[in-house]
Amino acid sequence: MASTADIKNGVVLRIDGQLWSVVEFQHVKPGKGGAFVRTKLKNVVTGKTVDRTYNAGTKIDIENVDRRDFTYLYNDGDSYVFMDTADYDQLSVPASVVGDAANFLLENQQVQIALNNENPLYVELPASVVLEITYTEPGLQGDRSSAGTKPATVETGYEIQVPLFLETGTKVKVDTRTGDYLGRVN
Repeated sequence: MASTADIKNGVVLRIDGQLWSVVEFQHVKPGKGGAFVRTKLKNVVTGKTVDRTYNAGTKIDIENVDRRDFTYLYNDGDSYVFMDTADYDQLSVPASVVGDAANFLLENQQVQIALNNENPLYVELPASVVLEITYTEPGLQGDRSSAGTKPATVETGYEIQVPLFLETGTKVKVDTRTGDYLGRVN
């Protein structure tokens, strides 16, 4: 068991059966009364953030979370198969853990997976990916302004909003956090 003195940014704590990552912390020693630790915690799975205060010296449960590089191989129905780039072992990750990251996954793409006791917690993608538009309505002549957008389906099957002048077959850069169009790629 660790104590509040071991709290640092990035440390993962187990609280009520859930994993929480320390976003920021502050040791406070007021003139009157005992010292305490004020923390901002983020749920590792859901992303929810909460503020929590601990008395100094309180016992806490620190968990070991390992972030490793993997290569996405394929989808086998209800799970996604990744290969560890260090030892070439394959890891099958349930679709519920992959979540929205599936909208941006291409074969042979590099990702980071956070593991706790060899159980995958979440898949972390790069900030942006390059995807090809597989279908979009043709743009009309004169639609060259940046004012309008139209829906476009990319090679993963995900639908994004793109400027009117883009056509099928164009490669675009997409933000993996928001799903927004960032620009064309030549």
